[in-house]
Amino acid sequence: MTETARTVMFHEAGGPEVMRIEDRPLGDPGPGEVRIRHRVCGLNFIDVYQRSGLYPMELPHALGMEAAGVIEAVGEGVSHLKPGDRAAYAAMPPGAYSEARVMPAAQVCPLPDAIGFETAAAMMLKGMTVEYLFHRTTPLKRGDTVLFHAAAGGVGLIACQWARSEGITLIGTAGTDEKCRLALDHGASHCINYRTEDFAARVRELTGGKGVDAVMDSVGKDTFEGSLDCLKPLGMMISFGNASGPVPPFNLAVLAQKGSLKITRPTLFAHTADPEACQAMARHLFTKVLDGDVSIRIDQRFPLEQVVEAHRTLEARATTGSTVLEL
Repeated sequence: MTETARTVMFHEAGGPEVMRIEDRPLGDPGPGEVRIRHRVCGLNFIDVYQRSGLYPMELPHALGMEAAGVIEAVGEGVSHLKPGDRAAYAAMPPGAYSEARVMPAAQVCPLPDAIGFETAAAMMLKGMTVEYLFHRTTPLKRGDTVLFHAAAGGVGLIACQWARSEGITLIGTAGTDEKCRLALDHGASHCINYRTEDFAARVRELTGGKGVDAVMDSVGKDTFEGSLDCLKPLGMMISFGNASGPVPPFNLAVLAQKGSLKITRPTLFAHTADPEACQAMARHLFTKVLDGDVSIRIDQRFPLEQVVEAHRTLEARATTGSTVLEL
């Protein structure tokens, strides 16, 4: 009898209600693949983008980009993992919302014994995102200043701590005073409640009119124009998400008018496509956590059966820190 694994699937794009749990065949890993038995799965906004159709996918499809567990079997050619190893990943293709899966091995990372499965599942995608934002996107050095939107979210709280550990001044934004306090507690130098303050004006005030070296913006449409006004001449706009919707088309000449600004729209998976780079990024993240520079805050936990409610909570921006699905 073929072994199966409970897996969250969706057969059409739409709201959280399109997700359902199905028993899917598991099988054995082929060349370059592993079979991993998940202990905990992570929840991320990219999951919402895929489910809603903002990032179109061939349907039906599984969901989830991040998880941690134990390797059950390895295929031919896999040398960095073996059965029984603890492992974690943030990787394509989607399918992490499951009890177990067969997947490409290249982006699955050996997990240090000192890092728990729950912590790993909550940090791989978010932590490696912060790693590339601070080390692989634009040159940043001690003493630089960045503006980071959604500073109390899962990525944001890691970024606040990462910036502090690197001697970088991070100005955060968040939607409530409580979330601002959370960002400050995790290392933000300042945090602006964008519902009660004009964040662009406040950034100019905080920087003595100079502006910031870089903006890291996962919010998208609602913050894009204001973010450009926060940059110093030659500053870098890093647009890495669309929580409020995609950025509409704009006139490139605006970048010249505002001081020869630079702009990029990176993705984690472009950075991790090279297996060696992916493993190096993961090791850098693990070191930050093991050294105590970064702690992973998990504020929401849902059983896999409540994945619909988990998505609703995330989309309502009612979360802080990371969210995980428990198996």
